[in-house]
Order: sequence, then structure tokens, then C-alpha cells
Amino acid sequence: MPHSATSHLLPVFARVDLGFERGEGAWLISTTGERYLDFTSGVAVNALGHCHPHLVAALQEQATKLWHMSNLFKSPDGDRLAARLCEQSFADFVFFCNSGAEAMECAIKIARRYHAAKGKPERFRLVTFEGAFHGRTLGTLAATGSAKYLEGFGPPLDGFDQVPHGDLDAVKKAIGPNTAGILIEPVQGEGGVRSAPNSFFKALRELCDQHGMLLIFDEVQTGMGRTGDLFAYKRLGVVPDIMPLAKALGGGFPIGACLATAEAASGMTPGSHGSTFGGNPLAISAANAVLDVMLKPGFFDHVQKMSLLLKQKLASVVDRYPTVLSEVRGEGLLIGVKAVVPSGDLVNALRDQKLLTVGAGDNVVRFLAPLIVSEAEIEESVARLERACVALSGGQLQKAAG
Repeated sequence: MPHSATSHLLPVFARVDLGFERGEGAWLISTTGERYLDFTSGVAVNALGHCHPHLVAALQEQATKLWHMSNLFKSPDGDRLAARLCEQSFADFVFFCNSGAEAMECAIKIARRYHAAKGKPERFRLVTFEGAFHGRTLGTLAATGSAKYLEGFGPPLDGFDQVPHGDLDAVKKAIGPNTAGILIEPVQGEGGVRSAPNSFFKALRELCDQHGMLLIFDEVQTGMGRTGDLFAYKRLGVVPDIMPLAKALGGGFPIGACLATAEAASGMTPGSHGSTFGGNPLAISAANAVLDVMLKPGFFDHVQKMSLLLKQKLASVVDRYPTVLSEVRGEGLLIGVKAVVPSGDLVNALRDQKLLTVGAGDNVVRFLAPLIVSEAEIEESVARLERACVALSGGQLQKAAG
């Protein structure tokens, strides 16, 4: 080996020297037996916390029956999951895959194929937005359009026209005879928990209708309850044509899905797309179990209640520590705190207090509590944030304003 690394894992992650061996609810237990309050949730994946009993039981039962077959055959449980997702959304069809990037690749292909099937193969371009993040494959990296992620991987895939986020005039100027659609996240997660007014999304829908284009909402991070409803588009009051999902869909088990209307999917025929592992029985059982929990009455009421509580308490800390924090933003339990200090310093200080959070663009730290988080755990997270702010502001405990 060219270096004396103790790990044979490809060094693409800047890993913290901290390992975990088990989890329960909103807590992770380290290999040294210490308990950490987990507000990363695997970066918005573990929506039901760790080892949710219904999820565990579903996977255990399925593991004794069937793990994998082939998409050459029917999948009754997969059909059921697809039907449930369609019943809860605008969609008519679902394609199952294994990750958010795969779901996004499917969305791009559906949009391109839609126009090609109508005799317009030249309509393959998508309008995208600065600050977006859509995945790490070559296609989704091109859609993301960030130079730091593209560097060294050759020329980016053609077909994406990036404009400033929230700039409607720029969107209009970017639309041309080769435009297939518009691709946007309802809330930019990786980009710094950035959103735009509802009127902007409504205008995008109108532009798509006017020009015969497809509207794609990347709900990989915002979907499955994270913003306080099953899907973020419902809160916006704007319906897309295509919607990639992943992250929380399996509650921690890898699964992605791309949802589409019958019209948007009209170009997709046998052989036009596929996946070896997509929709495997284990993943399907996990996602069905997640839906069982999320669709129970009161689930999203709880998410919204915890969101309000967390945002109020975070705002109070922001007021008291203006040299450390400047702003609270976000929807549901996709919450960002904009830092004055470097966001990495805040993440480290919070980890010292045994609160796990995750950075984002725009010097923001994301608080991604599991959706089953309790009021007491919200209180505990804010107490730990306060202690981190004390440490970062030179040990000076601030008094409440006024």
C-alpha cells in the first residue's frame, strides 16, 4: 500500500474518529458505550429513529421468506407499495431503485424520453438551480453543477442550464426550444436549507404548462415526512410531474423511488430502464413498514409540533449568542441554523456535547431530528447547543434578551 492507512476503505469520506455499534430511537451508542443524541438521522434517512420496532419486525419477518428475486417476475408487495405511494401523491407510476441518485437518474431519463417519444428528441435540457444537490453519479453531478464535485471527472454530461435560485427572470431566459423541464428541490438541503416563496414554485408550474415541459421536484431529502407532510409539494400547493424519493423511504434500509404521472411516463416502455436490486423484497418490506407508521393519524401533527418547538427554542439561543449564530431556517424537521463562526466548528462543538448534527452549504448546520423525536429530546438538544455556544463564545453564558 502506498501509505500506512489502517483502513482499506476508499478515503472519500472525512470521517470523524468516532464509531457506533447500536442505536435506539433518537440515540446512538458509541463503541465506547457513550450515548449521543442523533440529529443527523443518517442525513435525513432514519426518519423513525434507530431500530423502530415495527421496522425491525417487518425486516425480520421478510428475511425468513425472500431477499431477492428478479424484476423479470411480479412483486405483489412491490405493487402494494407502489399503489400506496400513488394513493398518497399525484403519481400514477413508480420505479423502484436503491438510492437518491438512482431515483434522480430515472427522473432525468423519464423527462428526456417523454419528449423523444413525442418526436422531439432535441428537447433534453433541464433548467436547474445554483446551490442544488442531486447526487454523485456523473448525470446527477452535472445536474448539481457544483465545480468542487465535478473537478477531475472529465467534461460534465450536457443538458443542464443552471440559474440563480429563486430568479424567475433567469428561468424564463434559460428556457429554449431544447428545454425538457425544470428540476428543483422544494427546500435545498445540502445547499443550506434554502427555500423560495410559494409563488416562485407556482410560477415554475405555469411555465412548464405553458411550454409543454415537465416539472421535477427532487424530494429525496424533503420527502417522506421531513418537512411536516408526507411530501413537501403538498405544503407548497404545487404538483410536479416527476418526483424522485429515497433517504427516509426505507427508514434506513436502502431504497429509492421515482414517481411520475402517466403522461410524464408515457415514453417509458419495457427495456427503457431497469435495476437489478431495485424493489427487492427486503427494501419493499422496510418501505411498507415506514408508510404503516407515517400514515397513522397524528404522525405529521407530531412532526409539526416538534418543528415549532425546536424552531422557537433555537431562535431563543440565536438571540442570546449573536457572535455564534445568526438565523434559524427550514420546514418541519429539516431545520438549519446559520452560523457566524465556521459551521464546522459548530458541528465539532456540538459533537463535544454529544449532539450529532450535519453541515450544509451557506455556513449552515442542519438539525435533522428523527420524526419520532420527543419534546424532552428537543429540550435536551437545545441545552447541548447552548453549552456549545458557551464554549464557542469564550465561556461567556449569555442572559436572555430583555
